[in-house]
Amino acid sequence: MDGAPDTQPTRADAQREAVIRVRGLTNRFGPQVVHENLDLDVWRGEVLGVVGGSGTGKSVLLRSIVGLNKPAAGSIEVLGVDVLHGSDADRRRIEKSWGVAFQYGALFSSLTVLQNVMAPMREHLKLSKGLMRALGELKISLVGLPLSSCNKFPSELSGGMRKRAALARALALDPEIVFLDEPTAGLDPIGAAAYDDLIGELQRALGLTVFMVTHDLDSLYAICDRVAVLAEKRVLVEGPIEKMATVDHPWVQEYFTGPRARAASNKGRGS
Repeated sequence: MDGAPDTQPTRADAQREAVIRVRGLTNRFGPQVVHENLDLDVWRGEVLGVVGGSGTGKSVLLRSIVGLNKPAAGSIEVLGVDVLHGSDADRRRIEKSWGVAFQYGALFSSLTVLQNVMAPMREHLKLSKGLMRALGELKISLVGLPLSSCNKFPSELSGGMRKRAALARALALDPEIVFLDEPTAGLDPIGAAAYDDLIGELQRALGLTVFMVTHDLDSLYAICDRVAVLAEKRVLVEGPIEKMATVDHPWVQEYFTGPRARAASNKGRGS
């Protein structure tokens, strides 16, 4: 490769709507530079898989976009709102347009599943308790959890159920964008495949845009429309997963052409 990031816009790109636009992003933690001049667009209605080696800042990028990490430089727009410099009113408005499911759920341990799902509603909406409860139960059913789980605490749930409960909370405000941080980490292959199927079904049914940080090759092949590879402190390459095997970069080659990648590719094609 010549070292230039493969993120130049094409004619097809011009016909799409970028719901997330990151430009010139730099993230530093002390002397460590995690991102430098990183650019990325996320298109409306797509499932984008963000991958990269350990320490490339996949979760840091997600946290920067949703405002949990303040970058050293750059700009981030979500649905046309300047996330870094917008007004408090703009910030509150845009926060209702996304939902986040973190790697280990990040559920409030002292609240039941239903109370966790209702928490964003209490913060952002002026609804009666009865209506919030009904909406919360709807979201819990939507992610495939039985209503008997509503009154359980996170400690009483399996790992897979906690992930689904976290997803129900992420969907609480009917967001346009859902951020998922390593959604299948820690799940057995059957549970991971079921979760992938759930994300795909919800994305299609609700018209979601999904930003998914993952290392799971099965997920990439099963549900992602496009992949963005983080390396060398930036988005090294982005595009359909079939494109990745042609990228002349050691990590990309090892990741996307190894035996696990071949097995995931065959599984994704249904062979």
